[in-house]
Amino acid sequence: MLRSCSQNGPRTVGLTPRTGPRGTKLRCRARFVHSPPPWRPAYSLDQWVAKEARPISLRQLMVFGRTLTDARLISSANYVRTELPTRLAHRIRDMQTLPYVVVTNPHISQVYELYYKAFETLRKVPEIKTLEDNGRFCEKISHTLHEHLTVIPKLAMGVLECRNLMRPEDMDRFMNTILRSRISRRVIAEQHLALSETFHSPFHFPESQSPEAEFVGEVLVKCNAKEIVSRCGEEIASLVSAAYGPSTLLPAIHLSGHLHATFPYILSHIEYIIGELLRNSIQAVVEKQKISGHKGRPAPIEVTVCEAAQHVIIRVSDQGGGIPRDILPHIWSFSKGSRSGELLENLEKVPKMAATLQELKNHNPKLSTAHASATLDPATHAAASKLSETNRAVHDSSLASLSSRPPNLRLGMGLPLSRVYAEYWAGSLELHSLEGYGVDAFLQISKLGNKNEQLTMRASMDAV
Repeated sequence: MLRSCSQNGPRTVGLTPRTGPRGTKLRCRARFVHSPPPWRPAYSLDQWVAKEARPISLRQLMVFGRTLTDARLISSANYVRTELPTRLAHRIRDMQTLPYVVVTNPHISQVYELYYKAFETLRKVPEIKTLEDNGRFCEKISHTLHEHLTVIPKLAMGVLECRNLMRPEDMDRFMNTILRSRISRRVIAEQHLALSETFHSPFHFPESQSPEAEFVGEVLVKCNAKEIVSRCGEEIASLVSAAYGPSTLLPAIHLSGHLHATFPYILSHIEYIIGELLRNSIQAVVEKQKISGHKGRPAPIEVTVCEAAQHVIIRVSDQGGGIPRDILPHIWSFSKGSRSGELLENLEKVPKMAATLQELKNHNPKLSTAHASATLDPATHAAASKLSETNRAVHDSSLASLSSRPPNLRLGMGLPLSRVYAEYWAGSLELHSLEGYGVDAFLQISKLGNKNEQLTMRASMDAV
């Protein structure tokens, strides 16, 4: 066996004899071998691990972003500049506490390298003092967001491959922590990118307040449950029709309850949760219909909205036969039991995943570059156009992942990720299965937006 190194990583090359009609030939085989993470001095990481993350709430994001000035935008940039490496450092330290055989898994090791690269890049960013500094910083975090679109599939594959090397509850705790932290980093990074884009838009006037704005950065100020369910239902129905054929009868979605209830939320989060619940319900009903041979229209999916003083609760009820008993214990687990092999094969077909419903849709930029060029001075227009293109590249790169795979390709990530999203803003997601009949899903959301993001505040300090 010969060992060689190239820019694509180390390879093990073997020569295998092969006998044919013209004599014996040697056939060359090359197998790529993933190296374990390189050693790095711990001093810099220790400094950042010792810092506390500073959690925020949706209300803080809205209040801060309603009045944008140069000083407030620069203040936002410096908050993101210090928070991103702090939160990355905590997760890197968590990964260092994993068993060595787990962290050297090729998929988890690649995530570790991505995190360390981003940490080293972001911790060296100097204090941001001007709008030009902020523009360069936005390019840097946009590039990082784009690079990290591979994180979710790689983590999921690594966890499935290492399911026998750690206790399932420890592996799920690690995944929940690292995914919740990933959401937190994307929230503050994308919020700052959105505020920067708004600041440079032709419709923004510094010092002006816009209390009635529909969006403040990435936050939808008055998220209406009825509108979200209707829009997600249409998107999922088109996906299921593509998977099962246009002649397939789909269940109707009946809405009832407090249909005018509104709450502040990040649109991509609520759309992902509702989209996954509706997809599961519609597919379950369609598959039950096929198995039973029933030719009529299937039973509808009932969605009920309940508005309380501090919460909004959305219940999704279907008659899709419930969850099989052998699968039910694993619905919230990332290291699925008997279906791990199938899920691993499916995940290999999805190289990137942003975990948003926007991955299923075409992205329509809010601002017209042509209109901007007519209303902005050349320097400001150049900065706004460049920032808009950078942000759009991040979104477009996430759009391609789910839309480029068959809609019925099961990844085993929908429910666990939906619960992580729900709990991130101090909400909850629960499922009750009636085997042989159907499922009731209950999503509880904080109505006031005054709950801080739920973070693991400090990394473990017992790293090897």
